[in-house]
This record gives sequence, structure tokens and C-alpha cells, in this order.
Amino acid sequence: MTVPYSHIALWEISLILAGVNKELYGTVMGDEAATKDPVSKTGRDERRAAILQIAHDAFLAEGYAATSMSAIAARVGGSKATLYNYFPSKEDLFRAVVRERSDQIAGLLDQGRLQGGGDFRTVLNKFGEGFLAMVLSDEFVKTYRVMMGEAARFPELGHAFYEAGPKQAMHRVGEYFVTAIEAGELKREQPDLMAQYFLDLCLSGLQFRRLWNVTPAPTEEDIRANVARAVSIFLAAFGA
Repeated sequence: MTVPYSHIALWEISLILAGVNKELYGTVMGDEAATKDPVSKTGRDERRAAILQIAHDAFLAEGYAATSMSAIAARVGGSKATLYNYFPSKEDLFRAVVRERSDQIAGLLDQGRLQGGGDFRTVLNKFGEGFLAMVLSDEFVKTYRVMMGEAARFPELGHAFYEAGPKQAMHRVGEYFVTAIEAGELKREQPDLMAQYFLDLCLSGLQFRRLWNVTPAPTEEDIRANVARAVSIFLAAFGA
């Protein structure tokens, strides 16, 4: 049976101060600043993006505590003073890196969203395989390890990472399960709770071993087999 899907918009951060400045100064400052030197602004944006990528690689390789602003400045190829012009402290730089990574994770989830148009079991298998491949990838695992180590120091970043990743995934699957219930594919249970069980089943058996470096990255066949078992167990419990 075909199950429809309703797309869920990604969460966004509102830049309140920018709106206040626009309202206070109008075209005298806001519009003039926006068009005064677009080439310079583009160059600054590219420089900032380069700093974030280099800092991201450094934090993943060395951890937060062992990474210094001097080391990042050396990799960037500029002075430490220039780096501080972009980010006043290492804490601010780390926050920017995590928030950018959170946005990228949300984007990946959007690309792999659940869609109707096929057999219900096949739809679950396809989404589960894409989700598991993302979560167990080298870069995601490294990011997860850094966040686990620094969540106590930066609780707001742990929250942002959770909102963009695990919570976003559960919300998308839960919304899809609402339509699956109405289509007669699932029992009338709590959709969000079923979504949590489904994702946990997909991760079961692979995630912890990957995080603790017990096993290398799983193969496509490993992922396919793990998700197939998860889907079978899930449908045995919640299938209508």
C-alpha cells in the first residue's frame, strides 16, 4: 500500500539583531552596507568558511582541549589576530563549528526523507539504510565523539546537535507514521514513540561498537542486513 508523506520544514535560527538594525537605520545604513562592497563581503564569507572547515578538522582530530587558536591560525595561514577578528575566542569558534555541522546534519536528513510511493516495508528499509549510513560514517562518528566529550562544557551545543540530528529524525519518522496508521499499515500507537523504537532498532548492534572503535565502518551489506532485521522486528510489534 502506498503511504503519503508530508515534508517537514527544517528549523531555523532567527537573526533578531539584524532585523532591529534594519528597522532603526533603514536604507541609510542597512541597504548601503549590503551593497557597498559585495566582493569584500564574499571574500570575508569565504575566509570564514575556510576557518570553520580547518577548525572542524582540528577539533575532530585533536579534541577541543588539545586544539589551540595558534594551531588553527597556523593552518589557516594568517595571524592569530586575524583569527580573533572572526571569532573572539576558541569557545566561540567551537560553537560556530558545531552549529554549522548541525545544519549540515539537518540537510542530510532532508535529502533522505521518508517518501511514499512504494511498499511500506521497502520504504522503511530504504530510509533506515540511509539513516544508518549517515550516523555510522567516519565524519559523523568523530563529531559525535567530540560532542559527547564537550556537551557538559557547552550544554547549549549539545542541545542544538540533538535538535538537528536525533530529534529531527524522530520527528520526521513520527510524521510519516501518522499517515501509515491512517493507511492501515501500523497499529494506533503513539507515532513519536514508534519512531524512536524504529530508529533505535536500526542502530542496535552497530552504533556502540562503531563509537567505541570495536569494529571498522560497516559495509553496505552489514547496514542492509541490520536494517532488514530492525524492520522485521518493528513490524512484528507494530504492524497492523
